[in-house]
Amino acid sequence: MGDNAAAPIYLLFMSQARNARLPIAHQTMKTAKSLAAPTRLKPIDKQEGLLQVIIETPAGSRNKFAYDPDQGIFTLKKVLPAGMTFPYDFGFLPRTIAGDGDPIDVLLLMDEPAFPGVAVRARLIGVIEGEQIDGKKRIRNDRLVAVADANHMYENVKKLTDLPKRWIKELEIFFVNYHGLEGKQYRLLGCKGADAAMRLIQQARKAA
Repeated sequence: MGDNAAAPIYLLFMSQARNARLPIAHQTMKTAKSLAAPTRLKPIDKQEGLLQVIIETPAGSRNKFAYDPDQGIFTLKKVLPAGMTFPYDFGFLPRTIAGDGDPIDVLLLMDEPAFPGVAVRARLIGVIEGEQIDGKKRIRNDRLVAVADANHMYENVKKLTDLPKRWIKELEIFFVNYHGLEGKQYRLLGCKGADAAMRLIQQARKAA
């Protein structure tokens, strides 16, 4: 077949190529939705009675991370001084609003540090009640305490009182120093069990 005979076939092919739809994979990439906002995820698995905690700051980190709902990403909020790190993983419970206007905080006990944005299924064991004092302003700053469902180290911790008394004291010292960095005072109000913690969650869900 000569070059002149092949020309119409070539032109037909190029015309069809221009009008062809994009490959499915490419279409999917263009139309795919972004990840779900972590603040809108389900907070509790009612069938198994487990919380779904969204990690913000992992244990052992000097960096304080926080979810920025305006940008839809986790951002670096502050850096702790040298020699000071977060003792445990800290996160929040979706679809809740605490007294400070943010989702209710969760202190999560687990074997290894997680990463910002990771969802961890956890058992609720109690709440640490506290308040931060900024001048004449007092704001409740309660933190739920939960144990990661997938863990070994804290497998036998079923309630807050299973933890040693020095654990609470050391944690209080951390919170006092942590809030002190911002010129605020922290006062521990008490520790309560899972029932009181669940009532706090119910209040926070109504406020959301």
